[in-house]
Amino acid sequence: MTSLADRTVAALRAEHDVLAELARTLTDDQLAATSGAAEWTVAQVFSHLGSGAEIGRAPIAKAAGETVAEEDHRTIWDRWDASAPRAQVEGFLEHNSRWLDTVEALTPEQRSSLTVELGFLPEPVPLVTALGMRLSEVANHSWDVRVAFDPEAGVDAGSAGLLVELLTGPLGFLLGFFGKAAELPEPVSVAVPGAALVIDDAIAVVDDLEAPSATFEGPAEAFVRLLSGRLKAPYDQGVSVEGSVNLDDLRRVFPGF
Repeated sequence: MTSLADRTVAALRAEHDVLAELARTLTDDQLAATSGAAEWTVAQVFSHLGSGAEIGRAPIAKAAGETVAEEDHRTIWDRWDASAPRAQVEGFLEHNSRWLDTVEALTPEQRSSLTVELGFLPEPVPLVTALGMRLSEVANHSWDVRVAFDPEAGVDAGSAGLLVELLTGPLGFLLGFFGKAAELPEPVSVAVPGAALVIDDAIAVVDDLEAPSATFEGPAEAFVRLLSGRLKAPYDQGVSVEGSVNLDDLRRVFPGF
């Protein structure tokens, strides 16, 4: 049976292939266009993903036994920020490929047993957690790039379904960073594609729930975009929430980051 880590690596490879194919077609004007992340151009989204791949490869490679010369994160970010737009895209293609080569080379035993010291969490995390965090970042930022040229773009359906599954398990802790439960006066439970969202003193995504108080009407990719603050007009067509809360209520809980 294919493991959750294996499926996450495969989803990340698929995301890269789509972005790489698109990147090679973009003109300088298109790289300067505003992305789905309104504060960034398309090139800056590629830069963010590329610097993330450069920084994120080191702890995984180190956990696998590779000797890694780590560079200060601020130095890396400054170098990427100073790069020309075309160089930012080329840098993404190079460093995301290296990141993928590293995780694809891990043995089944390593994929199941490695723990990774990310530096910004209190303790090392299982490899699948690090992989899932990268998928959340890549899937959402891939949408940022693609929606700049296709207003009907969505988060990849395969990645979205996998992220919902990851949020019921190793990525559940991220919901505390994503959301603000205090925005709602009363606890709610919302049926969402493949799972249920529970908002009380804390926020959780659970496998199943009897008698939810509301229902999210829309695909899994829209739910993923809700959590990252990307389910906004005009990119929310055909999505609604019926019951004890509405879509605007949930958007207050998940304002984005």
